[in-house]
Amino acid sequence: MIKDNVRMRGFQERASVDALLELVKKHSSVKRYEQIEVVDSPGAILAEDIISPVNIPGFDRSAMDGFALKGKETFGADSYNPLSLKVIGEVTPGKQFDEEVRKGEAVRIMTGAPVPKGADAVLMAEYAQQNDDIVDVMQAVAPGKNVGKIGEDIRQGEVIFKKDRKIRAQDAAVMSSVGLQSVKVIARPTVDILITGNEILKPGEKPTGVKIVDSNSVLLRNMIKRDGGVVLNIHYLPDQRELIKNALLESTADIICTSGGASVGVEDFAASLVSELGELLVHGISMRPASPTGFGLIGGKKVFLLPGNPVSAMTAYDFFVRTAIQISAGNNPDWPYRKKTVKLSTKITSQIGRVDYVRVKLENNEASLLSSSGASILSSTSRADGFLITREESEGMAAGESVEIWLYDD
Repeated sequence: MIKDNVRMRGFQERASVDALLELVKKHSSVKRYEQIEVVDSPGAILAEDIISPVNIPGFDRSAMDGFALKGKETFGADSYNPLSLKVIGEVTPGKQFDEEVRKGEAVRIMTGAPVPKGADAVLMAEYAQQNDDIVDVMQAVAPGKNVGKIGEDIRQGEVIFKKDRKIRAQDAAVMSSVGLQSVKVIARPTVDILITGNEILKPGEKPTGVKIVDSNSVLLRNMIKRDGGVVLNIHYLPDQRELIKNALLESTADIICTSGGASVGVEDFAASLVSELGELLVHGISMRPASPTGFGLIGGKKVFLLPGNPVSAMTAYDFFVRTAIQISAGNNPDWPYRKKTVKLSTKITSQIGRVDYVRVKLENNEASLLSSSGASILSSTSRADGFLITREESEGMAAGESVEIWLYDD
């Protein structure tokens, strides 16, 4: 636990990025499970094995439009020597044909319809010619041909999906096909966002005078959704200690993200409140941007102190909050961006002991540093194609050096 002693004096000690990440991982785990509708399950992580209660299909069904018949009876039939069978009826999907197919008989059948009793094969319509109640078989068809057998797709009692699988759209479709309505999954972690600052206007309002429109809540709510979290509340709070304190105490979320008030100004209350109400584990990290980032605990809630500058907030979120959300949601906390190796067209300077999050522009498979990329220049993240991360032991990267960058676009 650390004391809040940095207001208006600066950060005397900063935690390393790796140290903070280890703390976040240590305090992040799956908290809850929930039962959700199968139709809403893609993206969630299974909390149990899924065992099929039924066979799919549950009956022998036709894989083709054509004629259900006895396959053995057609042996020797071809276009020069067709076999004539009597058509005794028709069966379509969802209908049951009550009669039994006997020697010399056939039933017209549609794809997906149940194969009538006595028939064991389906002749494709292309190889049949029907005139009234007589069909000429123009090609032999072996028993079992073009028939989907009971349990051919899924067997009753079969483990369809194992626990800890991330559900995809097709997985949800399979679960629906065996009649499951709901499924037990790892509950998505919940997040409250506290946007603080006397200068803040809500999204949708027009900036005027010395007021600015909040963009961090728009950024954070969508990144949280991307990473498997659920935003419960977004509070817009002036720099009043009691209001911020009440919001921290009243939150029922698993994670709280404060935005603004994380630095060392006279109206930056976030760190001292976390220290007062719980345990402030880190305040200040060796990273640019996002150096005022903090992390603490209030009861069972994780509290992330994110800087108010939007690029700093985005950086701190992607490194730390995202990690906590993904672990709590049962996911692997890997970067949600595609990686690419390119050459640098410009030099990038850094400082030993610090991690830099550097936005870059791509051109002709070369990356260059954006000319305007301060922590408050939000548009730099839209103008950039991606970012690179310098290592703590690095003093920078030379032009022409091959580097790994992370692309914002999929």
